[in-house]
Amino acid sequence: MKPDHVRMPIPFVAASDYTQTNAWVQALQQAMPDERVVAFNQLSESEKQSVTVAIVANPDPANLQQLPALTWVHSVWAGVERLVADLGRGQLKIVRLVDPQLAETMAEAVLAWTLYLHREMPAYARQQKNSQWLAREYIRPQSKTISLLGLGALGEAAAKRLLAAGFQVCGWSRSQKNIAGVDCFSGEAGLSAMFARTNILVCLLPLTPDTRGLLNAARLAQLPKGASLVNFARGAIVQDADLQDALNTQHLQHAVLDVFETEPLPIASWHWQHPQVTVLPHISAPTDKQTASAIVAGNVRRYRDDGSLPVLVDVAKGY
Repeated sequence: MKPDHVRMPIPFVAASDYTQTNAWVQALQQAMPDERVVAFNQLSESEKQSVTVAIVANPDPANLQQLPALTWVHSVWAGVERLVADLGRGQLKIVRLVDPQLAETMAEAVLAWTLYLHREMPAYARQQKNSQWLAREYIRPQSKTISLLGLGALGEAAAKRLLAAGFQVCGWSRSQKNIAGVDCFSGEAGLSAMFARTNILVCLLPLTPDTRGLLNAARLAQLPKGASLVNFARGAIVQDADLQDALNTQHLQHAVLDVFETEPLPIASWHWQHPQVTVLPHISAPTDKQTASAIVAGNVRRYRDDGSLPVLVDVAKGY
């Protein structure tokens, strides 16, 4: 590594109200001891002129504009729709986090909350509230079809967990995939065909112009009566009013929602008190700072060594 590279700082740039900046700086510094990782506000004016790479967590674009030599940013999140919206029109290259640990954490959450619905936990909670002692009929997992919207790294890991638990598994993706044991679909016709056989729909799609509002009244109506929804992707993928109608009319049995268009979820939101909704505070797959920092460090090291960059976000696709 060249001496000037050692001296060049790498800023961690986040929103002004982000509370984990110091923890990230510490984890990243431990993962790349030959670098100097600092919070953005610790950069000197002269250092701001020489920075070529920054590590970011939904940064304020105005801060990045103070780094004229910046050529690429490495997000510590897998989802980059906000970065693309803020930065996508410029020449700045964007790298998103691809972490196998994140996929395993998400797969664990998908299995956990699928089992929550499969074993009728919401119904038993209602019965307890009413002091009602009633055993509900058991249904084997082999009789249930779990459908995954999105078959990237997260979806594939989730599919394997669900298959191991005995469920029938389907999956839909933008381009056709082939995963052993999974009935894979693509395209609009594939979406309708998969929905028609779904008992629990799990959304893992990135938020893009194509997926925004994807789960609207028409598509929710394609699910069989009594199906349930798990949204671990982004709130804006679901048309909120249409979801409320589908629950109120009993077309959908339950919705487990970990993501919302406005977060934290406002106290006045209908979701909090709806008997067929489970609200989660965006906890399905938190980023592991240690594994993520190791991945970022490896990508930065290769960039320092030979100028190579990881796979870049396709701004047109949004991921």
